[in-house]
Amino acid sequence: MWRPGRLGSGGCSAGLLLLVYTSLCAVGDCLFVTEYFTRTPRKLNAFNSFASVELFHFNVPDDTMMAVWNLITFKEQGGTFGDSCPNRNVTVYFRSGAPPVINPLYTRFPRDTVVPGSFALTLTWTLPNRTTGAFNVTSPLPGDWFLAAHLPKDEGKISVKGLSEECQYLFQPQLIVQRLHGISVLYPGYFIDQMIPLHNRSALYKVFIPNYISKVKVQLVNCSTKNKSSDSCPVVLKIRARAPPVHNSSALDCREWRPCELVSLVPAWEQWYYILVERYLSNSDVYFRIGVQVTDCSRPSLSKERAQPGSSMNMPQSFGTAMGFSLSETLLMAGLPGLSHNTSHLHSSEDSIIYLAPTADTNKCWPIRPTLRNELDTFSVHFYIFFGPNISIPPDRAAVFAINLMPVLDSGGVLNMELKLNMSTVKGANLTVFGCLNHGMPLFLRENASLKCESESAAGFFLSVNVSANITKLRIPYPQTGTWYLSLRSLCATEHGFEACPNVTAEVYMRSYLTPCINDCGTYGQCKLLRTNNYLYAACECKAGWNGWGCTDNSEAYSYSFQLLSTLLLCLSNLMFVPPVAIAIRSNYLLEASVYIFTMFFSTFYHACDQPGIVVFCIMEYDVLQFCDFLGSLMSVWVTVIAMARLKSIIKQVLYLLGAMSLSMALQLDRHGLWNLLGPSLFALGIMAVAWTVRTIRRRRCYPPTWKRWVFFLFPGTMIATSAVALYAFVETEENYFYIHSIWHMLIAGSVGFLLPPRAKPDSKVTPLKRKRGCGYQLCVNEHEELGLVDPAIISINSICKS
Repeated sequence: MWRPGRLGSGGCSAGLLLLVYTSLCAVGDCLFVTEYFTRTPRKLNAFNSFASVELFHFNVPDDTMMAVWNLITFKEQGGTFGDSCPNRNVTVYFRSGAPPVINPLYTRFPRDTVVPGSFALTLTWTLPNRTTGAFNVTSPLPGDWFLAAHLPKDEGKISVKGLSEECQYLFQPQLIVQRLHGISVLYPGYFIDQMIPLHNRSALYKVFIPNYISKVKVQLVNCSTKNKSSDSCPVVLKIRARAPPVHNSSALDCREWRPCELVSLVPAWEQWYYILVERYLSNSDVYFRIGVQVTDCSRPSLSKERAQPGSSMNMPQSFGTAMGFSLSETLLMAGLPGLSHNTSHLHSSEDSIIYLAPTADTNKCWPIRPTLRNELDTFSVHFYIFFGPNISIPPDRAAVFAINLMPVLDSGGVLNMELKLNMSTVKGANLTVFGCLNHGMPLFLRENASLKCESESAAGFFLSVNVSANITKLRIPYPQTGTWYLSLRSLCATEHGFEACPNVTAEVYMRSYLTPCINDCGTYGQCKLLRTNNYLYAACECKAGWNGWGCTDNSEAYSYSFQLLSTLLLCLSNLMFVPPVAIAIRSNYLLEASVYIFTMFFSTFYHACDQPGIVVFCIMEYDVLQFCDFLGSLMSVWVTVIAMARLKSIIKQVLYLLGAMSLSMALQLDRHGLWNLLGPSLFALGIMAVAWTVRTIRRRRCYPPTWKRWVFFLFPGTMIATSAVALYAFVETEENYFYIHSIWHMLIAGSVGFLLPPRAKPDSKVTPLKRKRGCGYQLCVNEHEELGLVDPAIISINSICKS
């Protein structure tokens, strides 16, 4: 269809493109137009599924001779060039008409799924922080082109946001196209006189092929060179649909003059066909008469009346008589030199134009039944058949249906086709219903012929239902937009092959519809609706070790016992908070104990709801559970450190309230940031350090005063908390998450049990207070209350002093 190639790192210059194709359109005075398109750089991600790739959408104009994609990739780290970032290869996929269906991990596709082809290119690094590559397509198909780019799959490490500067790989594609302007237009049935001058190599034409055309024949007659007879014609004919043919290509050609003609069977409907007349071994002007004849299969016979182009052939209005021009005026405006007033050897009137009416095809194509489009939602479209969904297939002809997919809107989903044979209509015959689904034109299955869903220029998808297998399905992810044709034919198996079934009209139930994903990604996947600029597409994101386009590849899937074990570990590990709760209650830290209970409760149910598999239990919305779990974890650290500072009750309560409000705000802004954990912890540690320093200065000895407190409580608690933070920041990955995070739960809870200070004890020493006037007694309290170091609620009266 198109010829890809890779250029060097520097891309391709416009001058080189112009040099290659300068001779294609000289006869029609074609002009080259260079256009440039670019896209904003985007950050690339490691590949896990198609939901992790970056998709870019381009539009290649009609009559494009060369398209060059300039692929730029560069590194960034912390807002500067990422020279120290490792080199990671970038893989880019190209496809025309729809996004590419890729499978870099070589996973299994769901059953009954066909995989459209695409082209892949891998970019390697040539500079420390930048690399470029180029991908050129000669004579690309016009319309939508899609690029998908990604990095290789990583080891699945869970990185803490803000711990280090992340290496970012940015990708920016640019498109340069050179297209021809003013290509000469031929009309089916008309022959015109043309010439290739000596200084030109070739001439290029195009003709529009409407519906119901079964054959296109390009004829070149009356060929001659200057001062030579017409028994030899030094030209080559090449024809191609939708895009111009190129020199030295494998397109159909003709080098012998007897006379020179090309025939294309089963042409693409409602498409432009390009015809290249290329000279060879000739040093003089070449004269010829060229024309295109078509075979109409919609009717068994055609009127021989002279038909105007555009009316009889369904030509686009921009090239037909609908604009109000005569034939001569239309051809002259199209740039045909046969009507040029400066050409002396050709007539400037219609005498040089010969009309031949289209011929009829004895194998007429059968009526095509349209389908009714019913849009339910994005990528949720049902195609209904009038008087369906049961289809009666006559024994002597095919039943053909047209399914129209809207440009851009429908290419991001999955086209589903289902057929079911009604067994009651078979009547004991050895009958098989064959189907051929093809894009662009219908392919008809004939009896006593090889049952292939293909032609010389196109290939479709083959379906069949019979008595032994009466149901078949077909799924096409990211289908090309345009018209799809489904041809159904019922044939019976005989000794001589498959033949028409006499007196048996088979009935088939047909269902055709669009869905966002295949089977909604199954039990172990989630169908995500994605967007790149204004283009929407859907993709599956798999979980619990399942992979594949529809999350149906279980080669690395987690077993049920593994899922149950991971859920129990993550949930039951929170029971390690029970000892800290008991210690807090025993030490009269009731507010701290309530925070630990809150953390234990929401962490347990958050992890029960956060599981990727089927062992999942959610008591409320996932987002609420996640917020409460993160808040409880940070508040546990906050209240523990503040309690270690031994502040007055009123000051401690104010700090608890301010901490709760500040942490809630921070989590609402960013729940995965590193400073959400380090910020409150460092601030609380600073408060504790100031309080301990004040006590040390006032008492003139180290606080806490006993070495047992340091050795058996503070040092072990600090080491356990440090180990927990190290595991969380540097060791935790997606594969070991369930047991590393469980260990994190146990270590954090254990550190709280060691670091929580003991209950304050009353002091036997009494500091006399000033006698209160008007009272016969004096209240004496211990020195801790005097220093404002403990809660007054736990102060006991040591003595009552008599005045």
